[in-house]
Amino acid sequence: MKLNLVLKALDRGFRNDTFEDTRVTQSAFNRSSVYATPSVVLLTNFLPPYRIAVLKAVQARLPNFSVLISTQMENNRSWSPEYKGLNVAIQKNVSFTQGQWHPKGFRDDLNIHIPYDTLWRLLRARPEVVITGELGVRTVFALLYRKLQTKSRLIVWATVSEASEAGRGKLRQFVRSGILSHVDAVLVNGASGARYVARFGVPKRKIFIAPYTSDIRPLGAILLQRGYVESRRLLYVGQLIERKGLIPFLSVLSSWAKAHATAEVEFWIVGDGAARTALQEVPLPPNLVLHFFGNVPYEKVETFYAQAGILVLPTLADEWGLVVNEAMASGLPVLGSLYSQAVQELVEDGVTGWTFHPDRADEMYTAVDRALSTGEDRLEEMRVSATTRVEYLTPDYLAERILEAIHFVRPDLEI
Repeated sequence: MKLNLVLKALDRGFRNDTFEDTRVTQSAFNRSSVYATPSVVLLTNFLPPYRIAVLKAVQARLPNFSVLISTQMENNRSWSPEYKGLNVAIQKNVSFTQGQWHPKGFRDDLNIHIPYDTLWRLLRARPEVVITGELGVRTVFALLYRKLQTKSRLIVWATVSEASEAGRGKLRQFVRSGILSHVDAVLVNGASGARYVARFGVPKRKIFIAPYTSDIRPLGAILLQRGYVESRRLLYVGQLIERKGLIPFLSVLSSWAKAHATAEVEFWIVGDGAARTALQEVPLPPNLVLHFFGNVPYEKVETFYAQAGILVLPTLADEWGLVVNEAMASGLPVLGSLYSQAVQELVEDGVTGWTFHPDRADEMYTAVDRALSTGEDRLEEMRVSATTRVEYLTPDYLAERILEAIHFVRPDLEI
């Protein structure tokens, strides 16, 4: 009862105050959009380029769809912030980095955002449905709005997996339990994410699978044919950080190359990060050659997919791993870690790639051996199988999953 009184007082104060929006695109959260229906707001950290096409597909069905981001871009990302016509506004926010040790033995640096004007902005916009990323402070603010505006509904977009969330502290689990007990629906990437949120008592009917995807359609134009060298060229795309498991993988790859001295192995690495120096210091046999390309603009990564034969993703913990979708759409089988939810969902061992646990060196060695020993005809079959496996993962597909959750929480809205 006291909480309701406080919230009502805050609401009166917010409506009577003057508030300056930080406008990124025209009409971002302007007053004229407040009364249009249905109104849906997405709260998230920032917008990576691969989400743009998905959110535009949502906006095509929901013209009054707006996005609130905490920051234009996080400092550990090389992407340029581009919103391409989406209705986006940047919040007032405090950010800091918090380190955490993962049970797999690496330090994970998390960017924590506290968008402290969240409740204020929601009370001004009055959305019928709020979708909030992560399970932290912004979602707590969204829950307060949900309590004040009793007809509104709250969906959490929990981009988690059992591997990525292993070792989270008791306090964080306690907070997440409280949040998830009050939300109306939860979007997750895949089965692992669904199992994770189900631990907190979320009923199955409230969980909606919405896997990461991007606009992979242009990748379908890449020719599936590869020459002998290209078909065995290994490619990694992503951050060069400890969590990605590149150093133990490179050690295993080096051991394989030493044992197969007549095989020529190329490993292309696209991306940058703190682990680059350590990777460059790993002793390599003469028949194993590394090429570091540094950070590459997102729209140019497809040129590397076209010149490689096998994607490598040896991650120790990933909530998804979008490079898996993109590489498979480009015709690359995946040599991937089962601690990536995308590998769990999309890679069938021996059909669309080769899977392994990256903390088991012998298992990883076997997977490397199988991949680099696969014949040309079989590799060609795997390239076809890979493209077929992911062809459904379009922006429209993911948009439909999001709209399905919105319809579940507000069946009265016309979508």
